[in-house]
Amino acid sequence: MPDPLRLHVDAQFASPYAMSVYVALNEKQLDFHISPVDLGALEHRAAGFSRLSLTQRVPTLVHGDFALSESSAITEYIDETFAGTALYPSEPRARARARQLQAWLRSDLMPVRQERSTEVIFYAPAGAPLSAAAHRAAQTLFQVAQALLPEGAENLFGDWSIADVDLALMLNRLVMNGDAVPQRLASYADRQWQRPSVQRWVALERPPR
Repeated sequence: MPDPLRLHVDAQFASPYAMSVYVALNEKQLDFHISPVDLGALEHRAAGFSRLSLTQRVPTLVHGDFALSESSAITEYIDETFAGTALYPSEPRARARARQLQAWLRSDLMPVRQERSTEVIFYAPAGAPLSAAAHRAAQTLFQVAQALLPEGAENLFGDWSIADVDLALMLNRLVMNGDAVPQRLASYADRQWQRPSVQRWVALERPPR
């Protein structure tokens, strides 16, 4: 019998990083259980979870007696451990580029992430326009996305990869809030959003804010 899989996620199901891992598990068609963690109540700092999760963060994936946090580390582990849909490109340079994009989306573009949190996607749009700093960050996002996405392509690297989900979510922070996004990128983000594994995350029942 295979080791059980449990995914610890934020209780609002709004974390882009938890979503990335959830989609990865669904793409591999793996059976797993979800355990919501109330970050507002600091449940991730509680003794039980802090002993489980090395960095005390969600998502954390538990696979038998092994626990791993940090979303891109988890999706790489899933891809290397389980058969099924490939989560990363097989060609080394494309795979490295996908990992680069994931790392960049998680470490840069802070004004966009602050002013267009994922609550604009899963709860309600933000009322204020983008600040000058967020507008500049958005332009950088568009430049990178347009450089990576071939004209007329469905995905970044030929076949779908988990990096497509991460980029689409970042773009949709703006698209779904009604901010101006180049049409080619908005269409790409919408196509990625319709993927069944993504829609399963979107359809999860969320508590009120």
